[in-house]
Amino acid sequence: MAHSSLSPLRLGFIGGAVTSAIGHTHFNSSRLDGHFRVDCGCFSRTASRNEETARTYGIPAERTHATWHELLARERETLDAVVVLTPTPDHREIVIAALEAGYAVICEKALALSSADCRAIDDALNRRRGFLAVTYNYSGYPMVRELRRLIAEGELGRLHQIHIEMPQEGFLRRAACPQAWRLQDYGVPTISLDLGVHVHHLVHFLTGGRRPLAVVGDQSTYGQFPEIVDNVYCLAHYEDSLRVQSWYGKTALGYRNGLRIRVFGSQASAEWLQTEPEDLRLSHADGRHVLLDRGCADADVARQVRYNRFKPGHPSGFIEAFANLYADIADHLRRHQAHAAGSNGFANGFVYGARESEEGLRFLEAISRSSRAREWEII
Repeated sequence: MAHSSLSPLRLGFIGGAVTSAIGHTHFNSSRLDGHFRVDCGCFSRTASRNEETARTYGIPAERTHATWHELLARERETLDAVVVLTPTPDHREIVIAALEAGYAVICEKALALSSADCRAIDDALNRRRGFLAVTYNYSGYPMVRELRRLIAEGELGRLHQIHIEMPQEGFLRRAACPQAWRLQDYGVPTISLDLGVHVHHLVHFLTGGRRPLAVVGDQSTYGQFPEIVDNVYCLAHYEDSLRVQSWYGKTALGYRNGLRIRVFGSQASAEWLQTEPEDLRLSHADGRHVLLDRGCADADVARQVRYNRFKPGHPSGFIEAFANLYADIADHLRRHQAHAAGSNGFANGFVYGARESEEGLRFLEAISRSSRAREWEII
């Protein structure tokens, strides 16, 4: 893939210390294709960790800030955007403060703890005519984008069902040690803020924004931390008679991250697994079974130069998918800076903000209500 010929956009990180897996992910993926560089940060409230991260990322001491308030106060004229990588409970305050201070914001999912928080963020965004992108990274996989194209072009026919699952094992494996903030539930359980937002987003992304209408959910606890929900099932009715069945959790031994998407239509079905990211399996009504990969002539999206940093047969993965999203965000941000028409909406269909995040939180809130009431919830 060709690197950007434009000067890199300048980022400041809030959160994302070296002890944070997501920090390394954003640092590496944002820089992979030359669209961004990280110039400053407040990476941790702990001074020693903040300084260690700055040294690791190559950030000078004078641009390593002790608090996020200090970063926002001092860096307005030097940055193109701030990236919020703190735990989800801190997002609302930081994102709104950054928007009010005139910063463009890139925020790790989940955007906030509740749909009400998302609306408050959206109000600040509109008031300041600002920029916000939320990183739902799984939609960056080339073959997921290929599946989106096939659905949009009617290759699967009328959509009937989507089955999506995201089983993990981290709360049941021996020596499990989740971050402290993940061991507290809110109106929406943290497992839904962590995994459920991806499930909702992927359905929204693949179907071109079809909305959930009603849901029945079940929440349970099986792991080493009995005070929190760690397993969720749900069945949802969507627009156009689409049914979506989801399962996600962190007590499925044998699955580090078992993201699996199956889409069933009137003419064909499709299946994609994150553990085999280069392949998309199609089954047609006439009995044909087709395997598409990133280099296939029929893969109109996935074989584009931008998705082929190295030749097919050498699989792209999680960091590359994140980098694909960062390339889309860079395009969106440059359009916003140039006041281009449509820059406050979806720049290229890949960048999502507060409103889609709010829909996702309303969906997850309905799952929680349904689980407690043991009945269907209208969304």
